Amino acid sequence: MSANLKYLSLGILVFQTTSLVLTMRYSRTLKEEGPRYLSSTAVVVAELLKIMACILLVYKDSKCSLRTLNRILHDEILNKPMETLKLAIPSGIYTLQNNLLYVALSNLDAATYQVTYQLKILTTALFSVSMLGKKLGVYQWLSLIILMTGVAFVQWPSDSQELDSKELSAGSQFVGLMAVLTACFSSGFAGVYFEKILKETKQSVWIRNIQLGFFGSIFGLMGVYIYDGELVSKNGFFQGYNQLTWIVVILQALGGLVIAAVIKYADNILKGFATSLSIILSTLISYFWLQDFVPTSVFFLGAILVITATFLYGYDPKPTGNPTKA
Repeated sequence: MSANLKYLSLGILVFQTTSLVLTMRYSRTLKEEGPRYLSSTAVVVAELLKIMACILLVYKDSKCSLRTLNRILHDEILNKPMETLKLAIPSGIYTLQNNLLYVALSNLDAATYQVTYQLKILTTALFSVSMLGKKLGVYQWLSLIILMTGVAFVQWPSDSQELDSKELSAGSQFVGLMAVLTACFSSGFAGVYFEKILKETKQSVWIRNIQLGFFGSIFGLMGVYIYDGELVSKNGFFQGYNQLTWIVVILQALGGLVIAAVIKYADNILKGFATSLSIILSTLISYFWLQDFVPTSVFFLGAILVITATFLYGYDPKPTGNPTKA
């Protein structure tokens, strides 16, 4: 049963990661009549959907009792204001990160984005060492060097990029790259900070996600008001929303819950395998379906290095005398 859950969570993670990147990219480049949907409002709606999903999961864990659900939410959130406030910092950073992902995929093809975004492994590792006192092994340090080399190859300018410079002027590749790099740093810091909070308290992951979603909604609404307030007052909060937009929002909302399930049922090797499959699928679909990306030999070399680094970072050599555990 555990093996089935492990591979089921792996399959869901591959589907969620790949489909989110590709649908988000497609939705940001699709030319339609009327105003395009606002990414700032999509981030807020995703946070609200995440809260609803987590409340349903807490309801399920409380044996479908509304009284128990009400007591848990009251005791764990309202009666512990300082514990809840701790989530404001990672929540604000995650909100920034989610907005940056829309900026990145408005300016970068899905394949380049997917590979470059793996730099979050590097930032997470560095923040883990500095904030949690974690010690990295030789394989992990080696994987980080390989990872940086691979991403550098992926970002190496090619002749085709120079020829397409006029087309890229509307969506600057530099802006996309800066958005991804900033998202990598914010992802690394927020992820390690969240891990530290989870280790210090006994609250469930679902309760913590409700708290994250609450602050994320507030920060997101502030972003909507500051950056898109005029457009919202003119054309409405849900301007430009269509079926594709709702698919993107739902996939983004489910992202954190899928990762939580993978952490529970899978290991680092399987997570690395899922990342590798997602990169390969994104590259193939970007080339054959979206037709916004032509891979070069340098890109393939960089992608292979990144995939190798992902596996190597999760590799945990066991002593030969130890029996293999199921």
